[in-house]
Amino acid sequence: MVNKANGPAAREGTGRGRGRRPADEVRADVLRTVGELLLTEGIADLTFERVARTSGVSKTTLYKWWPSKGALALDGYVHAVQETLAFPDTADIRADLLTQLRAFAHVMTETPGGRVLTELIGESQTDQDLATAYREVYSSHRRRLAVERLHRAQEQGQIRADIDVQVLVDQLWGAVYHRLLIPDEPVTDAFVTALVGNLLDGVRPA
Repeated sequence: MVNKANGPAAREGTGRGRGRRPADEVRADVLRTVGELLLTEGIADLTFERVARTSGVSKTTLYKWWPSKGALALDGYVHAVQETLAFPDTADIRADLLTQLRAFAHVMTETPGGRVLTELIGESQTDQDLATAYREVYSSHRRRLAVERLHRAQEQGQIRADIDVQVLVDQLWGAVYHRLLIPDEPVTDAFVTALVGNLLDGVRPA
């Protein structure tokens, strides 16, 4: 959780004055700033001007790396959540799915991250560059991590060998996305627990 007292809003206008720094360090500083803004305030007030002011990086540099607000927000969001949404491997696929899905549900429902992600998905419907970046930077990477973990569970005999794990990913995370995008029902811990339980009880070896 971001400490607002030490977050990006508190740093605005302070300036960095560090002189010339390596590009990787500058880029990481920008992504950290953007990620903090998104997870504390959401995407509405995210602007290149504000990011430049808060991070001490010129707008020219920002536009060189990110051609649009959506592209900048996507990279900042991924930077902010990648550690939280890392996929554990404790050799217990049920426990690991619960841990990962609970972490995902927390970001989606208890921080502005859920709103940010749904807005990016919405914007990507009319912004082809953002749609491509979303798949390459976020969704394909998240899917690959899940598929790799589920394949290891198959190798360990925790999931039947004939199960298509790509479909399992859609069943698990797709169900959460469905409730986020069409909020007729909430994303709760009880829902996550039932989702994993119902699925694994149907796919584990007899």
